[in-house]
Amino acid sequence: MELFEKKFYESMTSKVALLNRITYYIVNRKGKQMRPMFVFLTAKMLSEGNVNERTYRGASVIELIHTATLVHDDVVDDSNRRRGFFSINALWKNKIAVLVGDYLLSKGLLLSIDNGDFDLLKIISVAVREMSEGELLQIEKARRLDIIEDVYYEIIRKKTATLIASCCALGAKSVSEDEEKVEAMRKFGELIGMAFQIKDDLFDYTDDAIGKPTGIDIKEQKMTLPLIYALNNCTSKEKSWCINSIKNHNKDKKRVKEVIQFVKDRNGLHYAEQKMMQFQKEAVQILENFPQSEYKDALSLMVNYVIERKK
Repeated sequence: MELFEKKFYESMTSKVALLNRITYYIVNRKGKQMRPMFVFLTAKMLSEGNVNERTYRGASVIELIHTATLVHDDVVDDSNRRRGFFSINALWKNKIAVLVGDYLLSKGLLLSIDNGDFDLLKIISVAVREMSEGELLQIEKARRLDIIEDVYYEIIRKKTATLIASCCALGAKSVSEDEEKVEAMRKFGELIGMAFQIKDDLFDYTDDAIGKPTGIDIKEQKMTLPLIYALNNCTSKEKSWCINSIKNHNKDKKRVKEVIQFVKDRNGLHYAEQKMMQFQKEAVQILENFPQSEYKDALSLMVNYVIERKK
């Protein structure tokens, strides 16, 4: 990871001093770094610990493009904080943030193209396309608040799971030409991503100090799995009260609390937890097809971390 960070920072350098100042700020405020870890652990599991330059480049490209989407997200959401620090748009304004996001995206593409990693580039490009589609599908559906469970899964598969899926596919592809193994690891990453997003949904209904305010998804009119389940398992009167609350009273703290309680009373949390565990179990089953190694054990730990994390 240390060597990766060095290579990642080098992949961002520019002749423009302002850009270097901003990218330095980004590198020093990194998050959990789960994505590059998935790239490296998958590659190591498939190659008995022998990662190569392609693996490092793949991890850098994923991180460049992921960072670009986060910088753009903060502009779109008008968010001033990211991981407890000021966001790029809060410090340097929207115009610069959008341009920095574009710059990181192009650096990611060029890193692959300059090294002929077209197979890796294809994996990442599909992920970027799906993430955009997922976000737009969510916006389209949020206006009507009539999401069924299948549509919800489609949204989170594209919005969240596809990036973790591409990390695992990329790690596999960087060391192996075996398409079956690459596809198995892509599926593994997708299942982890689904579990990861459901865990995020559950945070909205918990009172722990997790760094994420409770009820924020309700305020933003986001349809999450606990809420979808509750709406599908209540009377039509309760349903219209709940939808009315989310649409027209989402700034009213008391009403938001009532919605949270309603979802709990209708077993929304229990149902979502069960679904999360199901995705986790399917992911572990995929890992069982690979020979025993410390890298496989580490990936199992990552799977457990996703559903046990506190923030």
